Amino acid sequence: MIVVDTNIISYFYLNSDYSQIAEQTFKKDHMWSAPLLWKSEFRNVLTFYMKKKIIRLPEAIEIFACAEELLKENAYEINSMQVLSLAHSSGCSAYDCEFVNLAKDLGVLLVTQDKKLLHNFPETAISMSRFLETH
Repeated sequence: MIVVDTNIISYFYLNSDYSQIAEQTFKKDHMWSAPLLWKSEFRNVLTFYMKKKIIRLPEAIEIFACAEELLKENAYEINSMQVLSLAHSSGCSAYDCEFVNLAKDLGVLLVTQDKKLLHNFPETAISMSRFLETH
């Protein structure tokens, strides 16, 4: 099991420069987890793609349903005090610290491309390429 942030979920379901490596990450470990926040963030990404006319509403609904199915058993409520503490000590956003907090709580890695998270939480956060190389 790994925690993935919303960007990794987006790379997996939407065409991008990182889509292929996101697919390889999924093949390496298909048990993805995330805080419940992922849903709001991913809806926002899908809305952006619709506004840019990259996808249409029916596609967005289908993509979201697929992502929701993937994460349905592994979406978690997060402890606000722990998130606030992580955000305070790191300077990262509370949103990002939800993913860090979950990874710490589950005792697993957070796979992310977020440079600030990778820098501030090297014991928890790992890039997709590093994850594929080392795990």
